[in-house]
Amino acid sequence: LLKDIGLEQRSTPVRSPESNGMAEAFVKTFKRDYVKVNPLPDAQTVIDNLPKWFEHYNELHPHKALRYLSPREFRAMQSKT
Repeated sequence: LLKDIGLEQRSTPVRSPESNGMAEAFVKTFKRDYVKVNPLPDAQTVIDNLPKWFEHYNELHPHKALRYLSPREFRAMQSKT
């Protein structure tokens, strides 16, 4: 699938989250704010809810690094300046 869309798969060293800090932080935030707040989240529940959670994360979820704006709010503000 990755090759079909022009991407190359890359791996990071085992047990070295510092080599992929942005992805690790995103996964940590996603687990904390979305997965763990559901009663007994099993894999299927998580998969079924991913589209809704991604939409919320990008549209409404405030991010400290973005001055407590959502990513889309921040991008919209950036494009105006």
